[in-house]
Amino acid sequence: MQVLVTGGVRSGKSRHAEALVRGLAGEGPATYVAPGPAPDPVPGGGADPDWAARVAAHRARRPVAWTTLETTDVAGAVRGAAPEGPVLVDCLGTWLTALLDDAEAWEWTAPRLEELLDERLHGLTTALGEGPGEVVLVTNEVGLGVVPAHRSGRVFRDLLGTVNQRVGGVVGEVHLVVAGRVLVL
Repeated sequence: MQVLVTGGVRSGKSRHAEALVRGLAGEGPATYVAPGPAPDPVPGGGADPDWAARVAAHRARRPVAWTTLETTDVAGAVRGAAPEGPVLVDCLGTWLTALLDDAEAWEWTAPRLEELLDERLHGLTTALGEGPGEVVLVTNEVGLGVVPAHRSGRVFRDLLGTVNQRVGGVVGEVHLVVAGRVLVL
């Protein structure tokens, strides 16, 4: 089973994805993939306390048998972890942000951005296509969200829309979560 879980911010998509993986893993192991670093520190220094609280809440909800893997190599994590139990990737929006940050690509032209994304998505969709493993991926649904009117907001929306379409095209199911309610598409 491979599922893409999408929804708006605070929609309940991560909780739904965790419940799916709990159902697949039972009391056994699972791998939680956190793709990308924490956001930039708050102005004046120090970690973003809201982000730290969200990360702590997510960790507290996960069973102790789960392994957390922090990496931007989501394709490698899916390939390497899938034989050990189900994999939860949360979230592809964070992965995309880290990809753009690492490549310092925010100001690139659209063709260069699409080339970079195509390369990384090819690796991810190939890993999903090769694996018999159970993978649940979480993403933000950009079609339902408010996107900043500046260039970076439009770039992010357009690229994440591409990510969602390509990953949604290779997984078995797509679940849309709105206000904690799940619609299987």
